[in-house]
Amino acid sequence: MGTTASAAPQPVYVAPPLDNVHANGMAHSSMSPVHMVNIHNSRAKSIITNKVAPVVITYNCRQEFQIHDNFHKGDYKVGRISESLPEHYLVKGEYFMVQDVYSKADVLYTTSSYGAPNFRQVKGTYPLYGMGQPTLNGYKQVLQRLQAQGQQEIIFFCIREEPVVFLHKDDDFVPYTPRRKENLHENLQGLQGEETVESLELSIRNELYDFAKLSKNILYVYNDIEYFKDEPQKMSITCEEDIHVTEEVYKRPMFTMQGYRYFRLPLPMEGAPLEEDFDAFVNILRESPSLCLGRNASRLPPTLVFSCQVGVGRTNLAMILGTLVMKRLKGDSQLPLFQVIQSLIKKLPNGQQLMEEVDHAITLCSEMHNIKEAIYENASKLEGIGEDYQTQGSTTKEYFLNRTKQSLERYFYLIVFNAYLHEQYPLAFVSNFSQWMCCHAWLYRLLACMDMSELSAPAELLTKGARVLVADEYLALDVLSTIKEMKVANFRRVPKMPVYGVAQPTSEAIGAVLAHLMDEKRKHNHILWINVQEELVLEGNGQIFIPREPSCLDQHIPCLSPLVLQKLETSLKEEILRAQKWLEVILEQEKKMTMFKTCLTIQELFNQHKSSHPGLVYKRIPLPDCSSPREEDFDKLHEAMRNALAEDSHSAFVFNCANVLFLGFKNRIIQDFFFFLLKLDLALQGFPECTDDEIVSVPDAKYTKGEFEVVMRVVRLLPDGHKRKKEVDLALDSISETMTPMHYHLREMIISTYRQECKQQLLMSLQFLERYIYLILFNTYLHLEKKNSWHRSFSVWMEQVAARAGVYDILNQLGFSEFEDPRETPLARLRYRWQQQNIQSLPIRGEFI
Repeated sequence: MGTTASAAPQPVYVAPPLDNVHANGMAHSSMSPVHMVNIHNSRAKSIITNKVAPVVITYNCRQEFQIHDNFHKGDYKVGRISESLPEHYLVKGEYFMVQDVYSKADVLYTTSSYGAPNFRQVKGTYPLYGMGQPTLNGYKQVLQRLQAQGQQEIIFFCIREEPVVFLHKDDDFVPYTPRRKENLHENLQGLQGEETVESLELSIRNELYDFAKLSKNILYVYNDIEYFKDEPQKMSITCEEDIHVTEEVYKRPMFTMQGYRYFRLPLPMEGAPLEEDFDAFVNILRESPSLCLGRNASRLPPTLVFSCQVGVGRTNLAMILGTLVMKRLKGDSQLPLFQVIQSLIKKLPNGQQLMEEVDHAITLCSEMHNIKEAIYENASKLEGIGEDYQTQGSTTKEYFLNRTKQSLERYFYLIVFNAYLHEQYPLAFVSNFSQWMCCHAWLYRLLACMDMSELSAPAELLTKGARVLVADEYLALDVLSTIKEMKVANFRRVPKMPVYGVAQPTSEAIGAVLAHLMDEKRKHNHILWINVQEELVLEGNGQIFIPREPSCLDQHIPCLSPLVLQKLETSLKEEILRAQKWLEVILEQEKKMTMFKTCLTIQELFNQHKSSHPGLVYKRIPLPDCSSPREEDFDKLHEAMRNALAEDSHSAFVFNCANVLFLGFKNRIIQDFFFFLLKLDLALQGFPECTDDEIVSVPDAKYTKGEFEVVMRVVRLLPDGHKRKKEVDLALDSISETMTPMHYHLREMIISTYRQECKQQLLMSLQFLERYIYLILFNTYLHLEKKNSWHRSFSVWMEQVAARAGVYDILNQLGFSEFEDPRETPLARLRYRWQQQNIQSLPIRGEFI
């Protein structure tokens, strides 16, 4: 009979390590004294240490085992919430464990009856459920209730992106999450980095178990973070099984329920999910025979259950996704808007139906939260703010603008995902959602134009002093010293081509340039003048002025719609003439008050000259400041050029923006090159012979030649790609001859901007890189479509040909892979890069349209 060990921790003898054991197995005669250690194990009688791990011999001498404790107190940090509360170990060195869900969060009062807070089914007959975070026993109650209702197949989705662990308390396991001291009410986002959330939970579980072993089986947690009464709580943790991770709670029912499956589908707390999140959802659909169109129609569809923390925002979003799937599964087509949504449904096939189906799904899932109503609520709060003020690092208007955009983005993506389901469900998802989005890259363009508030900025901002007029002479330095002769800054010509560039001209300057081009030496009877300026521009008292914010005079206020620009410029002119008051203007070296006797829009300036110059054609095609022109911008430029050449093959082309040369290639001088290519190709003169003698600067010679890895990927993809790139480089070098040595051209700007190593400069360098790639793509288009007289537009060619070949997939991984992994930079993705280039750090002056 073995002896009975006491349950209390016993001091046991520890033999010293056998450091002096000989090869024959005999130990050295000189042994160290036996040590005493306190081991919290009721079975331990004595411990013999060795080089691997201590050997524990039990009191009944029937068992021996090893203990591996690879932790030390010094490995962990301690901290406290306040001076009045005790100090204890912190998760990951900085986080406190806080009870996940409070009773007040259960607004539907379903915890006691159903087992989980805010448990509900979508309206109608679909077997779709949503709920907040349950305890272990609560989740068992949920499953029992669903089984009692006859649900045979249950697919459960945990849609939390933050780590959750369950701690043993009484006869249950209660969820706790790590929180920051600065905001104990908010869950952590993006904590896992490259690590999966499951791995992170395991890591946290190991730390918590170590904390308990270092603190006499006690773990400190917080339940009341409002008043901190009786906090922190002391949880008894005696073994690893006292701490569960999410997977253990939700996966174990698979052993007792035949039709049960579990998936972790992390969704963001704000904004729309990533494309990869949709892909993960689609993969689950692919792997689920009961969710396929070819399923046995006599079988009931599976029950889908979604759960986040309190069962509101993310759960509601997931329930809508589930409803859209059920509508496709059952073949249902049951049967106000922001401008971006109007544009979306106009362009999507059956767009109105797609939106109505989403609206119906939202209504079915609206018991706790209505995504569409949230858009209008946030927009209404945004518009209701009078005096803007700073709060938590941003203004109140910025806060509600971001909330509105996040809600609208979710709604946008639901409609888009429904379009994907309509197309891909019958095809058994031959393309995942990310691939499908890259084949419909125009959706990213549309999403980037979500905030149109500047279009509704009132004209009286100027007369009320909220904005000021900045003279062109302040913004456009005349680097080439051409004002004296040509009356306009930085006038120059592309070598051997009737292509000219100028800064923004006054009426007098337009006359001087036209006279120069139509004189006896040049004899151009037809002139196409294209204004690529994306800002509001007026001529007042014979000077060019641009409205700007007083706090950021150097930051432009963009608008990429020519019709809207013309309308806003007219409103601004009428307001200035109506007010007849002194306005503050910023000149080159001073500020002063000015009364405007004359004020004209740019369209009116050119209209004045058309009567005396009948061969003049004026076009306003606004182009972005740093990024590549959009596909439709290339189409507009292409069409204008072709029409001019069809009228007169000896036409001259003039392009103007704000300052042409200032800040080097940051501005739109690249468009001169664009028309250099067009002129050569459309006139059927062919391209000049390419040589290897390219103009490059000495530092980073490889990169100033444009030989970036991502560029070469595109080049290898294109027919005669190397030749097309060399033609672009030749044109760039020709353009660089019109600039001063202090200015870089595009290839040099890419690498020099990237080397400056800040977020804004990274965006700009990626925009330059993308612009360079687009020029190569457009050059390829010109060559390939020439045989068909370019009947297919560049936009259509990019969608039908380039996208299918994988061009947008490359652009969706845009980066400098020579120096870093593009996957670690959100700006490498089309979604974020194109959105970011339209974000302005300017006061919000208009309404969210």
